[in-house]
Amino acid sequence: MFICKLSISKKHLSQWLTILLIASVLSACAGQRVTSTVVTPLQQQAAQVEEALLLDIAILPFDPGLDNDDKKGVIVLPAVRNAESQYLPNKLAATLQQTAAWGAVRAVPSRQTVVDVYVDGTIIHSDGKTLTLDISVSDSSNRHWYKKSYTETVGQYAYDSGRQTKRDPFQGLFNRISNDLLEHLQQLSDSEIEKLRTISSLRFARDFSSEAFSDHIKEMPGGQLEILSLPARNDPTLLRIERIRERDYLYIDTMQEYYDAYTRKMEKPYQAWRANSYEELEAVRELKRQYRNRTIGGIIAVIGGIAAAGSNSSSGQAAAAVSISAGALLVKSGFAKKAELQIHNDALVELGQSLEAAIEPRVIELENRTITLTGNVEAQYAQWKALLRDIYQAERGGI
Repeated sequence: MFICKLSISKKHLSQWLTILLIASVLSACAGQRVTSTVVTPLQQQAAQVEEALLLDIAILPFDPGLDNDDKKGVIVLPAVRNAESQYLPNKLAATLQQTAAWGAVRAVPSRQTVVDVYVDGTIIHSDGKTLTLDISVSDSSNRHWYKKSYTETVGQYAYDSGRQTKRDPFQGLFNRISNDLLEHLQQLSDSEIEKLRTISSLRFARDFSSEAFSDHIKEMPGGQLEILSLPARNDPTLLRIERIRERDYLYIDTMQEYYDAYTRKMEKPYQAWRANSYEELEAVRELKRQYRNRTIGGIIAVIGGIAAAGSNSSSGQAAAAVSISAGALLVKSGFAKKAELQIHNDALVELGQSLEAAIEPRVIELENRTITLTGNVEAQYAQWKALLRDIYQAERGGI
């Protein structure tokens, strides 16, 4: 058997411990990162547009993306994600309203709501530090505009109470989505916009009277809708349906009030969750670094101490004993940091639970009717559409 005996002099041992100390200090300094966020400016429609050429745009509830994460050890809280799936679309809607480039801008529960342009989204990642959204845009003719991924990472100043403004920490991401939508909109000709608005009207009319309006639009092999003919402007059936659509607009506007109230109610606990989540993630990152460095450094110290124990001098043996003891303490400290890391992870779960408890259904008044908005908003809108059909049938003498 070959035995390697390592002898370390007091001088070399001192140098070795000095190097370890310097490395420890440098790694601690490396853990302090400062990140700043430059917010992308929001572009606005430069020239005034005629109302007849303004497209209505709807932002649908985002897919919470609960199946996307957890592969990288990321904690995904369903309560938070489901809340974000309603909150983030409304934030985007508020951003689009500032551009003066669109007609009605609304957050809507589903594609049952007939509008000119639809924005779909999926939450790929959201933890208070980084937000990643996949955005897909299409229109009422079933034509796909584009799909794009947006990511933004904020720095520590985003949640600094001394610097904090009313601006959302990820407003730059919403601005970039809005800017891309505006750029695509500006590529459409006036005739294309008018055609799209007409298709929206015919789709709504077909929903209420398929026998009267199915022959006016046709789905082509690729799935896109094309106009075959136009009804007479004074068609009594069309006029009745236009009045029904005005009532639908009223309901959608009321629904927007619900989304706005939902956003206001969620704002404080959600921003608190974001800020705390950011701090927790930074703490977790720092604790992981400390756990790794302390554990590895402790093991090295123990190995070095054992090696130095073979020294013939009493001073070398004393130094070895100190090194082994110090190394053992570092290893113990490393495992303590790992336990502390788990405490922070548990805190993220508790934050999500507190947010879920802070969001409750709302009751709204609509045309002398009391409507309780609970559970699935899409189901509520489906009931409303059924009520509109009853109204339409009553007006045309069908019941």
